[in-house]
Amino acid sequence: MDVCGNPSAGASLLVIPTYCSFAELVRDVGKPLARGSCCFFCKMKLIIMVLQDWLRAESFWENPWPQKHTNLHLIPVSTTKNGGSSKSRKRIMPDPVTEPPTVDPIYEALLYCNIPSVAERSMEGHAPHHYKLVSVHVFIRHGDRYPLYAIPKTKRPEIDCTLVASRKPYHPKLEAFVSHMSKGSGASFESPLNSLPLYPNHPLCEMGELTQTGIVQHLQNGQLLRDIYLRKHKLLPNDWSSEQLYLETTGKSRTLQSGLALLYGFLPDFDWKKVYFKHQPSALFCSGSCYCPLRNQYLEKEQRRQYLLRLKNSELERTYGEMAKIVDIPTKQLRAANPIDSMLCHFCHNVSFPCSRSGCLGMEHFKVIKTHQIEDERERHEKPLYFGYSLLGAHPILNQTVNRMQRAAAGWKDELFTLYSAHDVTLSPVLSALGLLEARFPRFAARLIFELWQDRQKPSEHSVRILYNGADVTFHTSFCHDFHKHSPKPMCPLENLVRFVKRDMFVALDGSSTNYYDACHGEGA
Repeated sequence: MDVCGNPSAGASLLVIPTYCSFAELVRDVGKPLARGSCCFFCKMKLIIMVLQDWLRAESFWENPWPQKHTNLHLIPVSTTKNGGSSKSRKRIMPDPVTEPPTVDPIYEALLYCNIPSVAERSMEGHAPHHYKLVSVHVFIRHGDRYPLYAIPKTKRPEIDCTLVASRKPYHPKLEAFVSHMSKGSGASFESPLNSLPLYPNHPLCEMGELTQTGIVQHLQNGQLLRDIYLRKHKLLPNDWSSEQLYLETTGKSRTLQSGLALLYGFLPDFDWKKVYFKHQPSALFCSGSCYCPLRNQYLEKEQRRQYLLRLKNSELERTYGEMAKIVDIPTKQLRAANPIDSMLCHFCHNVSFPCSRSGCLGMEHFKVIKTHQIEDERERHEKPLYFGYSLLGAHPILNQTVNRMQRAAAGWKDELFTLYSAHDVTLSPVLSALGLLEARFPRFAARLIFELWQDRQKPSEHSVRILYNGADVTFHTSFCHDFHKHSPKPMCPLENLVRFVKRDMFVALDGSSTNYYDACHGEGA
């Protein structure tokens, strides 16, 4: 059945048109309907979706908290003793008025795809004039990738992973990026990173390979951060040194290439001799603190919760059964192939879902599985298991970040810009540990940023801001959600974050542990 509700013989996806101008969109409304096309009402619905995307991108800051009503988050301007304002302006964060009133799996999937469009507005770098930016710490998920799993007995989606300027999505720096990467064959990265390709280059993508969309997503991220942190706030001098950067990535080509794309957007034509990526073997970035028995116990019980939830979902099991019959394999084999991973690639790249002699996998199958994913995320945040896992899983990387912030606050000039190029399983526990329980699951090319600021009027005072995909979420965190209620300051004291990481994360687990080692070897799951 197609988007108009008409019977459909194929399994083609909903095509959302791309418009370069409002006039082009208006002209399209008046075009005569093609034979067999959707009704005019349905065509208007598609165009409204495009307008909604423009509104989100140009009129509103992206908000990761789905709500049914529009709320304004106003932080009042307070007057200081000398008569000045403690904030340079009011900060308004409306929830997008275009948010669907109920959970919509297609809407959520589109957000997850994060298809590059117009330049987004963001709240990074926003602070009163008397605050000085001291350091920035960026956590990213890799960009759009080819599936990690294939649906058995079906044709793989034909996605080209070479970088071609004439193909969408495009970025003005794409060709220069390819040229610069081709000069980096002698780059000195920590092993085994030096054996990985610096950019995707296969005509037919390999499993898990970064796509052109993924590169463009992070070129945009890097350019956005460049405009804010370098051009506006002068975070790094023009003659920046390698000591002022800290770059770390897992050993996957998609994370290294995502990090390089963001870095190129941030520091175009950077000197290869100044760039050194460290290798992180663990997706949790736990370095030498990865052994944690209690964390593993939490994870096992969380996986058990996921399994039981799936068993309770009769519609999901029926859908898996239907799909298995179409591709002629046992239901258990189909489920093990994690079909949503491959179907998301088809969806994000507007490629028809796979077919067999018995029929085609369709949008209804996709919606059922995606809806279950959303329900699983909701239940996950309601149960304590994932939160316990997150506190222990995220502590090492948060502890590293806090230590760097403390050194920067003390006047050290190294590692002013930190980049962790990571995965969804890296960012998700960090979001949960911070108390951002309503944040959406990390989309492709998601970014989580910690900013450290110094009050020029009181140089000994340092504050932090935390931003998720451009939205200021500082006062949504568990360690600072009440601070603005009794203080006119627009940021959270650094001490709050330090106390949370060094003490309160363990208190939240069982109240008896005072350090990471004791918490990992305690009994709390």
